[in-house]
Amino acid sequence: MSHFKFIGLLVLTLCSCVGSSQKKKKPSKPNIIYILADDLGIGDLSTYGQKKFQTPNIDAMAAQGMKFTQHYSGAAVCAPSRSTLMTGQHTGHTSIRGNKELKGQDGQTPMPASSFTIAEMLKKEGYTTGAFGKWGLGYVGSEGDALNQGFDTFYGYNCQRRAHRYYPDYIWSNHEKVVLEGNDWTNTVTYAPDKIHEATLAFIEDNKDKPFFAYVPIVLPHAELISPKDSLLQKYIGKFDEVPFTNPYASDYGPDIIRNKYCTQATPYAAFASMVDRMDIYVGQIIAKVEELGIADNTIIMFTSDNGPHNAGGANPEYFNSAAGFKGIKRDLYEGGIRAPFIVKWPGKIKEGSVNKHVSAFWDVMPTLAEIIGVDTPAQSDGLSFLPSLLNEKNQKTHDYLYWEYSIKGGRKAVRMGKWKGVLYNATNNSEVELYNLELDETESTNIAAAHPEIVEKIKQLMKDAHRDSKLFPFKAGKNKNKVH
Repeated sequence: MSHFKFIGLLVLTLCSCVGSSQKKKKPSKPNIIYILADDLGIGDLSTYGQKKFQTPNIDAMAAQGMKFTQHYSGAAVCAPSRSTLMTGQHTGHTSIRGNKELKGQDGQTPMPASSFTIAEMLKKEGYTTGAFGKWGLGYVGSEGDALNQGFDTFYGYNCQRRAHRYYPDYIWSNHEKVVLEGNDWTNTVTYAPDKIHEATLAFIEDNKDKPFFAYVPIVLPHAELISPKDSLLQKYIGKFDEVPFTNPYASDYGPDIIRNKYCTQATPYAAFASMVDRMDIYVGQIIAKVEELGIADNTIIMFTSDNGPHNAGGANPEYFNSAAGFKGIKRDLYEGGIRAPFIVKWPGKIKEGSVNKHVSAFWDVMPTLAEIIGVDTPAQSDGLSFLPSLLNEKNQKTHDYLYWEYSIKGGRKAVRMGKWKGVLYNATNNSEVELYNLELDETESTNIAAAHPEIVEKIKQLMKDAHRDSKLFPFKAGKNKNKVH
């Protein structure tokens, strides 16, 4: 062989090796697990300051990933918060803006077929998609059914009203009822969250060899307050200064129960702590499962809550400092109602133990995932990708403002604009916008609107500009008859 032929052959061989190496090194699209707690306050986690009980698995997740301190839920109640997450739109634009019941249906107002969800976006890119827990965006068979909104499989509560019961007589597996043996609305045998968690772990294992998206809207620790009578509950019995919850409607314990008719609970604080503890164990088991399967390095796990803490069924957010000192709770647009815990773990990508002050919200998740998988952000989205923050890069874009609206009790709106926070209650009753400087007053204790009329006017204009009329949820303050959960 001539010298030149040898060199040519060597070059071709090297090129072939490099190409082969590049193909092997090309990362697959990461698995995505998004865990959404229900009515968990930011202060209910020990990594965010809880002192009366511990959440060791979520604390460990924060130590191994990134903890955000200025992340916001999509709304102050369940359904609209989930809608903002799924569509990447704030409550001035997203399709579901309240918890609106439908007579004769086992579920709430359905998300329209025209909606484009995170699940649909990921499914188009080859992801297997599953939802496990509480859906609440459309009854079974409706256009808002999870199976009609991009999910390959669903297991759990389709109707969020039924999710007020932890021992229901049935839950759903896609379009089939799963009867929970021993539960008949008076007997408590099969704890539904445990069954749902088993299905979550099975989905992860079944799809370990291909990209998957697991949306895990855990029902805990929403009221009612009740736990299995096991060692987890016993751990907290006698630990707190209990105020028993005696419900006058407790005997009316049937499938037609409406909100706030929760079971009598002699030890509501112990029940609540054990429910958060159980949720923490679920999170730990999900993390352990991806590690056991050898897919941890190619799996992003996100954890948050859909809104602030509740005070139903005997819960006492003040006793536990569940809002971490922030003003307000669930249904409020003050920080306590919408400031959410947010932790992200992605081994090898996110710096361990990092804390991030970037201001973000649920509608940012869609563009973030779009950037991660290499597709354009859907034009509908109001969000901004926070991937640069996750990767500790310096090109992070920031919001000009964040916006919330909620048509109850006269109508409520809020705007976060940089350090400024504007809150308007009784929107059509000539109420004035309250103004707070969150850099100096995170607890929103001092209304300084009178001192900054020009800022107030900007916020008023944003409240008008950010709202798009909705036929499903007209913003008619003071006249809205939507039931609240």
